Formats: sequence, C-alpha cells, structure tokens
Amino acid sequence: MKKKVLIVSHALELGGAERSLIGLLEAMSPDRFEIDLFLLRHEGELMGMIPSYVNLLPEVPAYTVLARPMVTVLKEGHLLLTGARMAGKTAANRYAKKHGHTDSVVSLEYSHKFTCPFMPQIQPNTEYDLAISFLTPHYFVARKVRAKKKIAWIHTDYSKIQLNVKSELAMWSAYDHIASISDAVTESFLKVFPSLKNKMFLMKNILPVRLIRQQADAFSVDAEMPADSIRLLSVGRFCTAKNFDNVPDICSHLVQMGFHVRWYLIGFGGDEALIRQKIQEAGMGDRMIVLGKKENPYPYLKACDLYVQPSRYEGHCVTVCETQLLGKPVVITKYATSASQLRNGVDGIVVPMDNEGCAAGIAELLRNPQRMQELSEVCKNGDYSNAGEVQKLYDLMEE
Repeated sequence: MKKKVLIVSHALELGGAERSLIGLLEAMSPDRFEIDLFLLRHEGELMGMIPSYVNLLPEVPAYTVLARPMVTVLKEGHLLLTGARMAGKTAANRYAKKHGHTDSVVSLEYSHKFTCPFMPQIQPNTEYDLAISFLTPHYFVARKVRAKKKIAWIHTDYSKIQLNVKSELAMWSAYDHIASISDAVTESFLKVFPSLKNKMFLMKNILPVRLIRQQADAFSVDAEMPADSIRLLSVGRFCTAKNFDNVPDICSHLVQMGFHVRWYLIGFGGDEALIRQKIQEAGMGDRMIVLGKKENPYPYLKACDLYVQPSRYEGHCVTVCETQLLGKPVVITKYATSASQLRNGVDGIVVPMDNEGCAAGIAELLRNPQRMQELSEVCKNGDYSNAGEVQKLYDLMEE
C-alpha cells in the first residue's frame, strides 16, 4: 500500500540542501510513495528538476511573505503577517544584542515563529502518513500539517551556530523524529540539545545521480575555465560558513610557491563584495575568477583539476559528494565534521584550516599527480548516491 508523504521546504534555489531534496524525491519510488511537495515559494533554478510523479502543491500567498521585502508584502495587503515579521525581527535583534551575537540565526527562526500563528493550514483536508520539514525553521509542519508522523531535518553543524537554545528546543521537540545527515552533525546537535537523543536517526544526503551525470556533459566550459593552468574550483553560497573570503590569500600562497593556478568560485550570496575586495587586496585579480551563480555547476566540477572545499564549518557538504561522484580529487579543510565527509587519504584529502596550512596541503597534492589520479580512481569506483537511505523513511512509517 502506498504511503502518503508531504515534504515542505522553502524554495528550490541552487544549494546543497536543495539538490539533496531533488535526490530524495528521485529516490522515492512512485510505486511506494504518493508524494506532495509544498514550497513556500515556487522559485529557484531547480524547479524544473522536480520528478514528474511528485505533486507540487499550489503556492500559497501567505507563505511567500517570509522571503520578500516587508514594504512589498505590506502593499499587497498582508498587514497581520507584516506586523508579525516586524515583531519577530525586533525581538531577534534584541536577543542578539543581549547575547552578543554577530552571525545569529535567531532572526530567521523568529520570522517563522512569529508568523506561524497567522498562517493557513497546509492541505487541511488531508492526513499524511508522514510529513517532512526539510529546512529549518521547522514551525509550519509541526503546527500547520496533519500527519501520523513528522520528521524535521538537520543539515548543518550546530556547534557553529548562534541561536536561542530554549526556543529551538521547543521547535525541535514537536517532531516524532529528527533526521541528521551525518554522525558528526548528530554529535554537534546533541551537544546543544542532549534531551533529543531518542528522536535522532541518520539519513545521509541522497544525490540525484542520473541528473548529475547527464548535466555534467551538457556543455563545454573550456572558454570559462581554459586548460592552460591548474584549475581549482570551489562551489557554495558566498557566506561565512564557506570561508571563500580567505581563498584569495590561500591562492596567493600557492602562486608564491610557483604554481600556475586559477581558482574559480561558483555561487552567490551576501559575502560577494567582501570576496571581491579580498581578491584585490591579495593581488589575485588575474588568478581568481568569480563565475557567479550557475544553474548547472556540474560541467565545471567535471572540468576542474582539483575541487577545494575551504569551509569554516559544514554539516555534510553535498558538492563534495557530487564532485567525488564525478571522479574528481577533492580537498577539504579540517572543519569539525570533516571526518564524516570523506576518508582522509582514500577518497579525498583533509588539510589544515589556517590559510598557510591549507595552501601547503593543496601544494603537496598538486606536486603528486599520481596521488591525484589514485584519489580519482577511488571516487570513480565508489557509490556516493546513498539512494538506499530512502528505505529508512518507509521503515519509520511501518513502525
């Protein structure tokens, strides 16, 4: 008998979590699951990649309010929701100031928490076997969906996040189960919320393998990434976590060591101006190329000589797995969850977090082409799809 499942997420912009959502949808067989997908906004480059058997529910205007300017939504007549957002923002700023937060997620959490009481029910006439809240904040599935079981997802390292612990504990506690994308993410999460241990289960990111391999051959990137240098590549949001603001200095060290490299960045986000500033300060204008937002990053992953993930912290980086799936050598920094990301020295290399140490680790690998080829071969023969993980959802519903 088919299980009726609802998955709720924000939108389908270019991001690791969003691509793993596409992977999850692809792995959920229509023979076993009847799937509804509710997005707060019908936006993003991945909208066209939703499998045909997934029922995309209509966009509800109230839920689109959260990611658009308050002046705009106020003019549209969303008076109550705009007021709730303003109250949430004021409360979040007050909390962040009181606790000395400089990069807080409280503002995002409160925007959902304060508006949730005024949001309409999602599919009020339907009871699901399982409802999944795929991206935090996790208020709407808890309060606006009827389901026999509910799951909330963790995608990041909670040891690095500035948050309101008491408020988020109440949010997470409303769920029957909490899916964590790696053991390291679980460990960091439980240090913050030890009382939630019995709700946790491991659910690794599922990659859309067919889509990745097909799109990797979609076009040539030789014009943008010419093969007249060593092509380094990093992909991700331009934000604090990804640490791209330190890449110009790392690149400078490599150039000083005599390497003819070009380092390409794919992504978008609030730190773009900072990254460009750092490129100029390091004198790396001819060595670092910001390619910006790419709807299809896979031809670039396939073309690079070495993929580098220089993050300050990660949950479990989807792009690293995608690069391995395409058979490319990978370097990551030694962030807190790095041990769960790859097998150091087997299918990738872990280098120090500091800029000089990171550059030295990359240089050591670049000096050893045979070692790079060995890493590639291991990746080519590995299985990074994690498609079998979807059985865990079915088992939870059968319990």
